[in-house]
Amino acid sequence: MPIFSFCPVYFEKDLHTLLSAHMAPELSLALCVLLSIVVPYLLGSLNFGIILSKLFFHEDIRDYGSGNAGTTNMLRTYGKRFAAITLVCDMLKGALAVVFGALMLNPRALAPVDGIALSALFVILGHCFPCFYRFKGGKGVATFAMVILITRPIVFLILLFAFVVIVAGTKFISLGSIICALLFPVFSHSLYTGEETGWFNLAAVAIALLVVFMHRANIGRLLAGKESKLSFSKKQKTEIKKDTDET
Repeated sequence: MPIFSFCPVYFEKDLHTLLSAHMAPELSLALCVLLSIVVPYLLGSLNFGIILSKLFFHEDIRDYGSGNAGTTNMLRTYGKRFAAITLVCDMLKGALAVVFGALMLNPRALAPVDGIALSALFVILGHCFPCFYRFKGGKGVATFAMVILITRPIVFLILLFAFVVIVAGTKFISLGSIICALLFPVFSHSLYTGEETGWFNLAAVAIALLVVFMHRANIGRLLAGKESKLSFSKKQKTEIKKDTDET
């Protein structure tokens, strides 16, 4: 039985409510839905792994290691500092996108569409398929984590514990990410209540499937016993170049 309803971005007012007083509600709704999709997607398309690798090394992170533009590949290729910056920036864009969606269409303000759910889904889509980088980005895990933290903080704590236990026990970051993605909609639906949660729970399923899909190559390597384990040491570029086609 659902027991929580707290969400930091549930506001009593939104842009749709304000605009509806000055224009047709249908037009206001259409505009806010469009903004809740386009702005988060463009924000998600700012892939900081690619930005940092090009800015500081004049290279593209996608040419190395797994070919992925996420935190793990940044760690293996450029070390802890650039991995940490990538992680923080990818998480921040998730927070900004969700807050933006909440200001556009908020279920607490009785909006007919949940801007939080739309923005959460599309910022992760933007990260995975960035329009600025030929639609080849990261796997969305850092942005996904921030979306959970800011929308479902209780679920975030549960999944964080599960992730740490899985990664500590197996050394497979991908396995922890996949399992937590699958558990996300389950806990979101089970622990959060209220009429305003319906849209978000649907988005949670879509986000979970997207994150698992982005890890499809990892799943293949896990099943074949060839997945790389977590290491905090930076690899040599020549070594990394050899497995560029893994994902």
